[in-house]
Amino acid sequence: MILVDTNVIYALGDQSDAEHTRCVRWLSGATGETLLVPPTVVAEACYLLDDRIGPQAEAAFLDDLGDGPGYTFQLVDLIADDVRRMAELVRRYADRRLGGTDGSIVAIAERLKISTVATVNRRDFDNIRPAHTPSLTIVPE
Repeated sequence: MILVDTNVIYALGDQSDAEHTRCVRWLSGATGETLLVPPTVVAEACYLLDDRIGPQAEAAFLDDLGDGPGYTFQLVDLIADDVRRMAELVRRYADRRLGGTDGSIVAIAERLKISTVATVNRRDFDNIRPAHTPSLTIVPE
């Protein structure tokens, strides 16, 4: 299982994004992987895709999001304990301005014991020390 950050979803949808080709290449090689997307990422990605590219890009992402086979991205729940952990992480990494969305990815990773995150935000995720593993594995490389 891999948790997917907003910036990867955005890069996949925006052909002019500097990370587009790298993210498309990664996604094509991630067959068989369960790609989890928290609701915080869904909201952030929808906003950015609509605002910067348009409603068709937003709708295309939503078409790829669901539960079960046939969807590129699977929804993952955010629970109350995750929100408490998000608050802790936002405080702990205040100097980095981690933010709730990235905090949700870490909180869910800890709860589900997931060690891989798809993000191009290495500045934050390379420096976060989750409770369940010494560090997160970041893809695409």
